[in-house]
Amino acid sequence: MTDMFTGKKALITGVFNKQSIAWAIAERILDGGGECGFTYMPDKPDDERQKNLGRVTKLTEGNPRVKFLQPMDATNDEQIAAVVERCKAEIGQLDILLHSIAFALPEDLKRDTVETSRAGFKLAMEISAYSLIALANATKDIMSRDSAILTLTYFGGEKTVPGYNVMGVCKAALDSVVKYLAYDLGPRGIRVNALSAGPLQTISGRGAGVDEMLGLYEAVAPLGRNITHEEAGKSGAFLLSDMSSGITGEILHLDAGYNTMGSPGRMLDRLRAAQAPAH
Repeated sequence: MTDMFTGKKALITGVFNKQSIAWAIAERILDGGGECGFTYMPDKPDDERQKNLGRVTKLTEGNPRVKFLQPMDATNDEQIAAVVERCKAEIGQLDILLHSIAFALPEDLKRDTVETSRAGFKLAMEISAYSLIALANATKDIMSRDSAILTLTYFGGEKTVPGYNVMGVCKAALDSVVKYLAYDLGPRGIRVNALSAGPLQTISGRGAGVDEMLGLYEAVAPLGRNITHEEAGKSGAFLLSDMSSGITGEILHLDAGYNTMGSPGRMLDRLRAAQAPAH
C-alpha cells in the first residue's frame, strides 16, 4: 500500500546514515505519504563540517515531507523538550515515534561484561534504555489517540551473545521498558513495540562484530539466509502502521527464524559431513 501513511505525522530519531535501520523505516513512512521530523546526534562543537547533520541532510534534502532536522542529545531533557516544541510548531500532533538510539563506550563493548566500568554502564543504560522512557514521556501529550511507538532491539537482550556484552544488558532493559510503557500508555491508545532485527551492515552492527554474525545466522536460520534492509523497513513500517493496530508490548523478531532454533540445525549437519572420514 503506497499511501498507508497518508496524513500521518512522525518523529524519527537516531538516523545516522543510509544504512541505518531507522532510515529504512523512515523511507517507508515518507514514501507512504507520511510527514517526518528528524533528530540526529549533535555534532561536536569543533566539527566545522557538521558531519552528522550532513549525513541526514543528504538523505532528506529536497523531500517536501521532511519538516525539520534537529540535533538532540538523548541525555539532555532540555534538548528533548526543544524537539517536542519543534514538533508542535512544524508537525502538530504526532502519530508515530521511532526510537533508534543506543550507545556504549567502545572500550566497554570490547571488554567482557563482568569488566564493564561503572560510569560506562550508567551511560550505556541511560542512552540505550532510559531514552525511550524520556522520549515517550515528553511526547505522550502530543501523540494522537491511535498512535504508535517503535524501538529497535536485538536478540542479545534475550540470550547471551558473546561480543555484544554490556549492550545486551541494555537491550534486555529496553525490552522490559517496551512492555511497561505499553501498559502505561495503553489507555491513551498509544501502542509500544520493538523490532528485533538480525545482523545488518550498520554502524552499530559493525561495532558488535556483525561480519562474524552474518555467517552464523545464514548457517543456522531456518530460511538459510540473512535479512535485508528492505525487510527491516517493511517490518518496522508494519508495526508503526494501522495494519498492526491491535499489537502492543511485542518484540517482533526479524531474523529469518534464527531466534527459534534450539540447536545449530543444518549447520551441525554440515559440520558432521565435513568431519566424516573420506571413502
